[in-house]
Formats: sequence, C-alpha cells, structure tokens
Amino acid sequence: MHSEAIDPAGVTWTRVDPAYIPVKFVGAIVNWLFWLAIVFIPGILNWTGVWSLPAWLLYPGLALMVIWAVIDVALVPRRVKAIGYFERHDDLLIRKGLLWQRVVAVPYGRLQYVDIEAGPIMRKFGLCTVQLKTASAATDATIPGVRREEGARLRDELSARGQARLAGL
Repeated sequence: MHSEAIDPAGVTWTRVDPAYIPVKFVGAIVNWLFWLAIVFIPGILNWTGVWSLPAWLLYPGLALMVIWAVIDVALVPRRVKAIGYFERHDDLLIRKGLLWQRVVAVPYGRLQYVDIEAGPIMRKFGLCTVQLKTASAATDATIPGVRREEGARLRDELSARGQARLAGL
C-alpha cells in the first residue's frame, strides 16, 4: 500500500544492507531467550513442586509467549526491509516501520554532529549505525545497518551539508 505521507512522490529509498537481517535475528533471539527464561521460571517451579500454579493459567501463558516470540522473530526481515533513507537537497528523510510507519525529515541546517557506532555483532558483519544529533532531544534520527564505507560517506557528506546550511543562518 502506497501512502503519500510515508512514501513521498519521486522518492526512491536507499535501503539498509541485507546483512543487517542476521544482526537483528541475533538480537531478537537473545532478547526472547531472556524473556522466555523469566516466563518459564514459574513453570519450572511448578513442575518441581516448589510452587503451584493452575494449569489453565500456566500453559496458555507459556504458549502465548512462545507464539509471540516466533512471530516477532519471523517479522525481522520485513522490518529490516522497511528501513530506508533518502538524501534530498535540504534534508534527509529516514523511513522505518511496518505497522506503525514513520518518516523523519532532518534538515541539514539543524544537524549538530553525525555519529557512527557499531557493536561487536555489527562489526562482524561490516555494518554500523549512523546517528544524527540535532538540538532536539526528541529527534530519533538513526540509520541502522549501513555498510561501514557508506556510513563514513554519510557522516562526511551530512556533516559538510550541515556546516554549509548552518553558515547560512
């Protein structure tokens, strides 16, 4: 479905690198293993006889969490493919989201600095996250899953554009 507000006419989004999908898989699986371990503790206590929970409460709750985790992990590729950015003349558009779609326009003149970060898993896949810092603390302007070379190019290009626009104020 095409929405003019989310996908403006004439915009061809630059999508993040497909290597970001395994990075997100690892993060989602680790996250869900943590939460499922916490949820399974009452089940383990129930099965060992330490604590007693009614079966009508325990089993549906555990099943619901497992189903939720499987659906969440299965949606990772679609979520990654929904992330994109587009460099316009005066601003940078960043698109995210499947169900709750969001497009952020960051004017180059508002950029304070551009930050690149990469954790150990991102470094293993040759990726980084480009963060745009503005005067507004509410601005969530990040582009995750960018190749390191593209991240360095974006950092340099956006910083130069921001400096040029800032000089005109």
